[in-house]
Amino acid sequence: MMHPYQVSATTACADERERLILEHLPQVRLIARRIHERLPESVSLDDLVSTGIVGLIAAIDHFDPAHSVKLKTYAEYKIRGAILDSLRGLDWAPRQQRKRTKQIEAAIASAEQRLHRTPSEDEIAVELGLGIEEYHNWLIDIRGINLGSLDCASGGEEGYNLLKYVADSDEKLPSNLMERSELEKLLARAIGKMPEVERTVLSLYYYEELTLREISRVVGLHESRVSQLKSQAILRLRSYLQKYWPGPRQEF
Repeated sequence: MMHPYQVSATTACADERERLILEHLPQVRLIARRIHERLPESVSLDDLVSTGIVGLIAAIDHFDPAHSVKLKTYAEYKIRGAILDSLRGLDWAPRQQRKRTKQIEAAIASAEQRLHRTPSEDEIAVELGLGIEEYHNWLIDIRGINLGSLDCASGGEEGYNLLKYVADSDEKLPSNLMERSELEKLLARAIGKMPEVERTVLSLYYYEELTLREISRVVGLHESRVSQLKSQAILRLRSYLQKYWPGPRQEF
């Protein structure tokens, strides 16, 4: 028979777990909504939220406060990971979209090598043999393909997570610290080469966590144009990392 104190402790632990889940539910909805806006309408937002909640619960159950990382940061990683894993399992992206993503990346790399500088949109379109309007349509069409492109831009079986700053038992190893430092420098150089408006869009989206609609108000551009610029900026990063970061890149 369980001792009354044990019952009380168990109840208190369950209550705290439930409190944490409820406290972080808005975080799940925010992440799910931001991912959903880049997907076809056929993908259900409610399904993404449900999957994200599973990731949140896993984060709460496995969170170790001994590590120097906040629960919110760890939860974001687990929530995003659960949602992205579910989408990979669905393989919802049409083959044509994947093909276009690779073509744009290759065009960016080719134009940069030929021009010895960051190519403009017009120059990328010319490299692809497209008019600028058709190129913009490509960028809108492939926007959902870029879901994992900053999270798994390169690396081994699971890829290097460029936005994952989650503590683990090996975090302090000199090799890991050096790798992170070099990767951050590489990303900074790549972002520094971008047109200013693309840098602004990336910063507002990934660091200020604004939605595309909110960003459109800040920069004074239509939401569809902001989506184009974000897709193009991410593909610039992917092209740059493919060239300068060792190891095979994971495809999403």
